[in-house]
Parts: sequence; structure tokens; C-alpha cells
Amino acid sequence: MASSDRVAEVENVRESYPELKPTLGRPIVPARTLASDYPLIDSDPHFRRVLSYARPSDYLSGTIFAAFPPTAMLLMERISPSEVGRGGFSSIMRLTTGIGLVSGFYLLFSRSQNRLYGFSENRREIEMDMREMTDRVKKGQPLYGESTMTEYMQGVASRQSRYSGVFLHVMPWFNFVNHGQHGVDTAKYYRNAERELEAERVAGGGS
Repeated sequence: MASSDRVAEVENVRESYPELKPTLGRPIVPARTLASDYPLIDSDPHFRRVLSYARPSDYLSGTIFAAFPPTAMLLMERISPSEVGRGGFSSIMRLTTGIGLVSGFYLLFSRSQNRLYGFSENRREIEMDMREMTDRVKKGQPLYGESTMTEYMQGVASRQSRYSGVFLHVMPWFNFVNHGQHGVDTAKYYRNAERELEAERVAGGGS
């Protein structure tokens, strides 16, 4: 697949605005890459992508973490009753259950996101990423989906949420925007697609 045949990283399904014309074609400032022990997969992964790449161990850890606050509250109530009455204790349980669910989700999301950042072991995620993106190239689909935002606004969104996961414990900030600025060289996906297409051609006896 020649470079001229490359599909767009993000397909813009909205027409360009004349007032933004001065911003079009301006060079994109490359995303800063943080030092990590493992290869970077995505410096600003989409919310759905983080969840889809999560491991079963992440869901298990999140579930256990979510169950801890209400379980601990029930245990303490049995050991040392608060005597606040049934209505009062129900309110406490609703609060602790809510805290547990949010905390468990944060743990699950953070564990998966850190692998995409390359902060923890991510061999499985590297293979998943290569498979997903190579398939998109072979199908002629945009690597990172479609967006109704202009290229300029996609860049703005990327700069707002890039590496936001490192601050997740202070302020939850997720990426819900499809854009093409993820801190990696996407040429590797096209090279792998070329190799697979050539192998398929040879295996099929094509000329």
C-alpha cells in the first residue's frame, strides 16, 4: 500500500468552515512522550478503547475494590452497631456503595490506561493494537474513527486530555473525541498491513 493510498487517521464528516481556513494546514506540534518502561501505544486513548483493552484482572480488581467500602461498613455495623436506625444506616450504605463503585471504576480504568501509556507491562495490548489498526488499514477505515469536529478542534481536544490519566486520582478527565494525535508513528500499521496483504497474495497464488 503506497503512502498516497493511506486512509485518513480520522475521517472528518463535517464540512470545513471558512473562518477556520487560516488554521488548516498548519504544522501539528508533536505530542510530548513521557518516559516509560514499556512501548507507548496511545497517549490519549478514547474512553471506549481503554475499557475494551482492559484485562479480566482489571475487572476483578475493580469489583473487589468496589465491594470493599460497603462490605467494611456492614462488618463494622455488626461489630459495633451505630444504632442510627434502619433509615439512617440505609443512607450510609447508599453512600458507601456509591463511593465503592466509583473507586472500583477508577481502579479498572487506571490500570488499563497505564498499559496504553506504557507505564506497565503491555505485550497483550501491543498485539491487540497492531491487530485492530492493521485490520482497519486493510478495510480502508480511518484508524481512529470518524469525527464531526474540524482538524483544528480535534487538536484542541487532544491537548486537553493527553496523558490526563496520570491525574485521574485528582480530577477525572476522559477523552471522548476521535482524533489523530496519539503520540505514535502510525506508519507501522501500514507496513504491517502491506506485509499481510503481500502474504495473502502469495498464499492465494496471485501475481
